[in-house]
Amino acid sequence: MKYSEAKLGRAFVLRLEDGDRLPDAIESFAREHGVSRAFCALLGGAGPGRLVVGPLDGDATPVTPLFHDINDIHEAAAVGTIFPNAEGQPKLHMHAALGRDGQSRTGCVRAGLDIWKIAEVVILELTGSDMTRRIDPATGFELLQEH
Repeated sequence: MKYSEAKLGRAFVLRLEDGDRLPDAIESFAREHGVSRAFCALLGGAGPGRLVVGPLDGDATPVTPLFHDINDIHEAAAVGTIFPNAEGQPKLHMHAALGRDGQSRTGCVRAGLDIWKIAEVVILELTGSDMTRRIDPATGFELLQEH
């Protein structure tokens, strides 16, 4: 286990609008407002787009992601974190649960997911931590590591 202690900094409430894209919209906001580390929560509508829904083969390295296309509009609830990548840019890691007509899909939004009409996002800035995302050569994942 790796860990870093943090304190709460600023809090932001965002209203994403029709066609805003995840993760781009949240990462752009973070860059523009100097947020390098944060916890995020989202509620709203989403689709179309794509989710990463697991590895193609859980035993293979490097990991090959498995994708699911989201073609219809879904209700969405998501949580994520922002930490800087190796270039110092804020990078969102967010998983969303999407539901429509009694069916659900859950996965990572990194492949791109559009907002439908509206999504509310709360960003709680974390200060005092030095964790950054670094690419792990074995998996290809950007893992949190001490700076």
